[in-house]
Amino acid sequence: MGTLDFNVLMRHSDRFLEGFLNTIQVSITALIGSFILGAILAIFRISPVKPLNWIGTAFVEFIRNIPLLLVVFFFYLGLPALGISLDGFVSGTLGLTIYTAAFIAEAIRAGIQTVPRGQLEAARSSGLSYVQAMNLIILPQAIKIVLPSIGNQFINLVKNSSILAVVAGMDLMYFADIVNSDTFQPLSVYTIVALFYLVLTLPLSFLVHYMERRFGQSDAEVRSTKGKPKENKPAGQVTM
Repeated sequence: MGTLDFNVLMRHSDRFLEGFLNTIQVSITALIGSFILGAILAIFRISPVKPLNWIGTAFVEFIRNIPLLLVVFFFYLGLPALGISLDGFVSGTLGLTIYTAAFIAEAIRAGIQTVPRGQLEAARSSGLSYVQAMNLIILPQAIKIVLPSIGNQFINLVKNSSILAVVAGMDLMYFADIVNSDTFQPLSVYTIVALFYLVLTLPLSFLVHYMERRFGQSDAEVRSTKGKPKENKPAGQVTM
Protein backbone atom coordinates (compact mmCIF):
# COMPACT_ATOMS: atom_id res chain seq x y z
CA MET A 1 0.00 0.00 0.00
CA GLY A 2 2.87 2.35 0.80
CA THR A 3 5.01 1.40 -2.21
CA LEU A 4 4.67 1.96 -5.91
CA ASP A 5 3.11 -0.97 -7.70
CA PHE A 6 2.81 -0.40 -11.43
CA ASN A 7 1.15 -3.78 -11.82
CA VAL A 8 -2.02 -1.87 -10.93
CA LEU A 9 -1.86 -0.41 -14.44
CA MET A 10 -1.77 -3.87 -16.02
CA ARG A 11 -4.58 -5.25 -13.87
CA HIS A 12 -6.86 -2.28 -14.57
CA SER A 13 -5.58 -1.25 -17.99
CA ASP A 14 -9.09 -1.22 -19.49
CA ARG A 15 -10.28 1.41 -17.00
CA PHE A 16 -7.18 3.56 -17.30
CA LEU A 17 -7.33 3.39 -21.11
CA GLU A 18 -11.03 4.32 -21.24
CA GLY A 19 -10.48 7.25 -18.89
CA PHE A 20 -7.41 8.39 -20.82
CA LEU A 21 -9.26 8.33 -24.15
CA ASN A 22 -12.21 10.19 -22.66
CA THR A 23 -9.85 12.82 -21.24
CA ILE A 24 -8.33 13.28 -24.69
CA GLN A 25 -11.79 13.60 -26.22
CA VAL A 26 -13.03 16.20 -23.74
CA SER A 27 -9.75 18.14 -23.98
CA ILE A 28 -9.83 18.36 -27.77
CA THR A 29 -13.53 19.27 -27.83
CA ALA A 30 -13.13 21.94 -25.16
CA LEU A 31 -9.94 23.23 -26.78
CA ILE A 32 -11.62 23.85 -30.12
CA GLY A 33 -14.80 25.22 -28.57
CA SER A 34 -13.02 27.54 -26.12
CA PHE A 35 -10.77 28.95 -28.83
CA ILE A 36 -13.69 29.77 -31.13
CA LEU A 37 -15.80 31.20 -28.30
CA GLY A 38 -12.82 33.07 -26.87
CA ALA A 39 -12.06 34.72 -30.23
CA ILE A 40 -15.70 35.81 -30.57
CA LEU A 41 -15.75 37.22 -27.04
CA ALA A 42 -12.47 39.08 -27.66
CA ILE A 43 -13.99 40.76 -30.72
CA PHE A 44 -17.08 41.62 -28.68
CA ARG A 45 -14.92 43.20 -25.99
CA ILE A 46 -13.28 45.64 -28.40
CA SER A 47 -16.29 46.09 -30.66
CA PRO A 48 -17.48 49.65 -31.31
CA VAL A 49 -21.04 48.33 -30.93
CA LYS A 50 -21.81 49.05 -27.28
CA PRO A 51 -24.27 46.15 -26.63
CA LEU A 52 -21.73 43.63 -27.93
CA ASN A 53 -19.04 45.26 -25.84
CA TRP A 54 -21.18 45.03 -22.71
CA ILE A 55 -22.10 41.39 -23.37
CA GLY A 56 -18.48 40.39 -23.94
CA THR A 57 -17.20 42.25 -20.89
CA ALA A 58 -19.95 40.97 -18.57
CA PHE A 59 -19.50 37.37 -19.70
CA VAL A 60 -15.71 37.35 -19.38
CA GLU A 61 -15.59 39.12 -16.02
CA PHE A 62 -18.31 36.93 -14.55
CA ILE A 63 -16.84 33.60 -15.66
CA ARG A 64 -13.25 34.53 -14.76
CA ASN A 65 -14.22 35.37 -11.19
CA ILE A 66 -16.12 32.21 -10.23
CA PRO A 67 -14.75 28.69 -9.66
CA LEU A 68 -14.75 26.20 -12.52
CA LEU A 69 -16.68 23.78 -10.31
CA LEU A 70 -19.64 26.17 -10.16
CA VAL A 71 -19.76 26.45 -13.93
CA VAL A 72 -19.81 22.66 -14.26
CA PHE A 73 -22.44 22.34 -11.53
CA PHE A 74 -24.64 24.82 -13.38
CA PHE A 75 -24.90 22.41 -16.30
CA TYR A 76 -24.97 19.23 -14.23
CA LEU A 77 -27.24 20.27 -11.34
CA GLY A 78 -28.76 23.59 -12.38
CA LEU A 79 -30.18 22.81 -15.81
CA PRO A 80 -32.23 19.80 -14.59
CA ALA A 81 -34.27 22.30 -12.57
CA LEU A 82 -35.23 23.83 -15.93
CA GLY A 83 -36.08 20.45 -17.40
CA ILE A 84 -32.76 20.00 -19.23
CA SER A 85 -30.72 16.97 -18.15
CA LEU A 86 -27.10 16.50 -19.23
CA ASP A 87 -24.76 13.69 -18.27
CA GLY A 88 -21.49 14.32 -16.48
CA PHE A 89 -19.37 14.13 -19.62
CA VAL A 90 -21.38 16.75 -21.52
CA SER A 91 -21.78 18.97 -18.47
CA GLY A 92 -18.07 18.87 -17.74
CA THR A 93 -17.14 19.54 -21.35
CA LEU A 94 -19.47 22.54 -21.61
CA GLY A 95 -18.29 23.96 -18.29
CA LEU A 96 -14.64 23.51 -19.21
CA THR A 97 -15.19 25.10 -22.63
CA ILE A 98 -16.96 28.19 -21.29
CA TYR A 99 -14.56 28.65 -18.39
CA THR A 100 -11.43 28.43 -20.57
CA ALA A 101 -12.98 30.65 -23.27
CA ALA A 102 -13.12 33.57 -20.83
CA PHE A 103 -9.35 33.42 -20.26
CA ILE A 104 -8.56 32.92 -23.94
CA ALA A 105 -10.75 35.93 -24.75
CA GLU A 106 -8.66 38.11 -22.45
CA ALA A 107 -5.43 36.84 -24.01
CA ILE A 108 -6.65 37.50 -27.56
CA ARG A 109 -8.02 40.92 -26.58
CA ALA A 110 -4.60 41.87 -25.23
CA GLY A 111 -3.04 40.70 -28.49
CA ILE A 112 -5.52 42.70 -30.59
CA GLN A 113 -4.71 45.85 -28.65
CA THR A 114 -1.00 45.48 -29.45
CA VAL A 115 -1.68 45.51 -33.20
CA PRO A 116 -1.39 49.11 -34.51
CA ARG A 117 -4.87 50.58 -34.95
CA GLY A 118 -3.84 51.98 -38.30
CA GLN A 119 -3.98 48.47 -39.76
CA LEU A 120 -7.67 48.17 -38.92
CA GLU A 121 -8.37 51.60 -40.37
CA ALA A 122 -6.44 50.75 -43.53
CA ALA A 123 -8.35 47.48 -43.90
CA ARG A 124 -11.68 49.28 -43.47
CA SER A 125 -10.71 51.96 -45.99
CA SER A 126 -9.84 49.27 -48.53
CA GLY A 127 -13.44 48.04 -48.45
CA LEU A 128 -13.35 45.28 -45.83
CA SER A 129 -16.08 45.11 -43.22
CA TYR A 130 -15.20 45.21 -39.52
CA VAL A 131 -15.61 41.44 -39.19
CA GLN A 132 -13.56 40.75 -42.34
CA ALA A 133 -10.78 43.08 -41.19
CA MET A 134 -10.68 41.32 -37.83
CA ASN A 135 -10.66 37.81 -39.28
CA LEU A 136 -8.20 38.44 -42.10
CA ILE A 137 -5.86 41.15 -40.77
CA ILE A 138 -6.00 41.69 -37.02
CA LEU A 139 -6.76 38.31 -35.43
CA PRO A 140 -3.92 36.36 -37.13
CA GLN A 141 -1.40 38.89 -35.86
CA ALA A 142 -2.95 39.04 -32.38
CA ILE A 143 -2.99 35.25 -31.96
CA LYS A 144 0.63 35.05 -33.06
CA ILE A 145 1.59 37.62 -30.41
CA VAL A 146 -0.23 35.91 -27.54
CA LEU A 147 0.40 32.31 -28.62
CA PRO A 148 2.38 31.42 -25.46
CA SER A 149 -0.45 32.66 -23.26
CA ILE A 150 -3.06 30.74 -25.27
CA GLY A 151 -0.87 27.65 -25.18
CA ASN A 152 -0.65 27.85 -21.40
CA GLN A 153 -4.44 28.08 -21.21
CA PHE A 154 -4.71 24.92 -23.31
CA ILE A 155 -2.34 23.13 -20.94
CA ASN A 156 -4.44 24.30 -17.99
CA LEU A 157 -7.52 23.04 -19.82
CA VAL A 158 -6.11 19.51 -20.00
CA LYS A 159 -5.32 19.55 -16.28
CA ASN A 160 -8.67 21.10 -15.41
CA SER A 161 -10.45 18.29 -17.25
CA SER A 162 -10.06 16.30 -14.01
CA ILE A 163 -13.10 18.28 -12.80
CA LEU A 164 -15.23 15.76 -14.69
CA ALA A 165 -14.52 13.21 -11.97
CA VAL A 166 -16.72 15.25 -9.61
CA VAL A 167 -19.76 14.82 -11.87
CA ALA A 168 -19.05 11.22 -12.96
CA GLY A 169 -17.72 12.41 -16.29
CA MET A 170 -15.95 9.13 -17.12
CA ASP A 171 -12.56 10.83 -17.39
CA LEU A 172 -9.16 9.62 -16.21
CA MET A 173 -9.59 10.82 -12.62
CA TYR A 174 -13.05 9.26 -12.41
CA PHE A 175 -11.73 5.81 -13.26
CA ALA A 176 -8.67 6.37 -11.06
CA ASP A 177 -10.98 6.89 -8.09
CA ILE A 178 -12.77 3.65 -8.93
CA VAL A 179 -9.49 1.72 -9.20
CA ASN A 180 -8.29 3.22 -5.93
CA SER A 181 -11.48 2.18 -4.15
CA ASP A 182 -10.94 -1.39 -5.41
CA THR A 183 -7.21 -1.67 -4.71
CA PHE A 184 -6.60 0.72 -1.79
CA GLN A 185 -3.30 1.71 -3.42
CA PRO A 186 -3.60 5.51 -3.78
CA LEU A 187 0.14 6.11 -4.21
CA SER A 188 0.36 3.74 -7.17
CA VAL A 189 -2.96 4.72 -8.74
CA TYR A 190 -2.49 8.47 -8.67
CA THR A 191 1.17 8.25 -9.68
CA ILE A 192 0.04 6.38 -12.80
CA VAL A 193 -2.62 9.05 -13.41
CA ALA A 194 0.02 11.78 -13.09
CA LEU A 195 2.10 10.03 -15.76
CA PHE A 196 -0.92 9.88 -18.08
CA TYR A 197 -1.45 13.63 -17.68
CA LEU A 198 2.23 14.26 -18.40
CA VAL A 199 1.84 12.32 -21.64
CA LEU A 200 -0.74 14.93 -22.66
CA THR A 201 0.71 18.14 -21.22
CA LEU A 202 4.45 17.79 -21.90
CA PRO A 203 4.11 17.58 -25.73
CA LEU A 204 1.81 20.61 -25.60
CA SER A 205 4.34 22.51 -23.50
CA PHE A 206 7.19 21.66 -25.88
CA LEU A 207 5.05 22.65 -28.87
CA VAL A 208 4.24 26.03 -27.32
CA HIS A 209 7.92 26.71 -26.59
CA TYR A 210 8.90 25.65 -30.11
CA MET A 211 6.32 27.90 -31.77
CA GLU A 212 7.28 30.77 -29.47
CA ARG A 213 10.93 30.48 -30.52
CA ARG A 214 9.95 30.01 -34.16
CA PHE A 215 7.78 33.12 -34.27
CA GLY A 216 10.37 35.05 -32.27
CA GLN A 217 13.05 34.21 -34.82
CA SER A 218 10.83 35.16 -37.78
CA ASP A 219 9.93 38.47 -36.14
CA ALA A 220 13.60 39.19 -35.47
CA GLU A 221 14.45 38.45 -39.12
CA VAL A 222 11.68 40.80 -40.29
CA ARG A 223 12.92 43.58 -38.00
CA SER A 224 16.52 43.11 -39.14
CA THR A 225 15.44 43.18 -42.79
CA LYS A 226 13.50 46.38 -42.25
CA GLY A 227 16.47 47.94 -40.52
CA LYS A 228 18.86 47.38 -43.41
CA PRO A 229 19.46 50.45 -45.60
CA LYS A 230 18.34 50.05 -49.18
CA GLU A 231 21.05 49.98 -51.82
CA ASN A 232 21.15 53.03 -54.07
CA LYS A 233 21.22 51.95 -57.68
CA PRO A 234 22.71 54.26 -60.32
CA ALA A 235 20.11 56.09 -62.35
CA GLY A 236 19.06 54.19 -65.44
CA GLN A 237 20.26 50.84 -64.09
CA VAL A 238 17.88 48.02 -64.94
CA THR A 239 17.48 45.11 -62.59
CA MET A 240 17.20 41.78 -64.37
